[in-house]
Amino acid sequence: MTDRKLIAILRGLRPDEAEAVTEAVVDAGITHAEVPLNSPEPLTSISRMIRRFTGAARIGAGTVLDMSQVDAVADTGGHFIVSPNCDAAVIRKTKERGLASFPGVFTPTECFAALDAGADALKLFPAGQAGTGGLAALRAVLPAGVEVYAVGGAGPDNFAEWIDAGACGFGIGSNLYKPGDRPADVAARARTIVAAYDAALNR
Repeated sequence: MTDRKLIAILRGLRPDEAEAVTEAVVDAGITHAEVPLNSPEPLTSISRMIRRFTGAARIGAGTVLDMSQVDAVADTGGHFIVSPNCDAAVIRKTKERGLASFPGVFTPTECFAALDAGADALKLFPAGQAGTGGLAALRAVLPAGVEVYAVGGAGPDNFAEWIDAGACGFGIGSNLYKPGDRPADVAARARTIVAAYDAALNR
């Protein structure tokens, strides 16, 4: 599977549509998908997605705020944990359970706290508030090789600017999926996002 550094954020996804929407995303070339835990019955959706797409995609949870939620996601067989904040206990629990950790950060202090706790990559959130200048400033002090995903304010219209500032990947939410969207519409948006990402990366 082509491992593009794109994460589909499927906030509001329902279990009855989880497989069809995920299929639309995966077929377009996005092989990481998260279901935020403030979605309807998120663990049911995650479980269904894992059963259907193991080997074709990595499935995780977003908006994970405490250690009990990490355990619940790990028990479904999930592959990664995404949070909007930097909580060292959540990061450590995630690594203890064998999942990848993508905590939300905004400041240098949060970045280094997340890395010290074992984060696999950093989620700059809300990226639009930090701007590409903010990311470039963080990049100047972060260790080489640290992966930073821009989430919130980054999309197909500005991938190149964010990559130039030091982003390696992106989490894509409402630009890709909103509750009630038809799988065909999600597929079309996903193809546009993949094409824009590939073009920005391969300039």
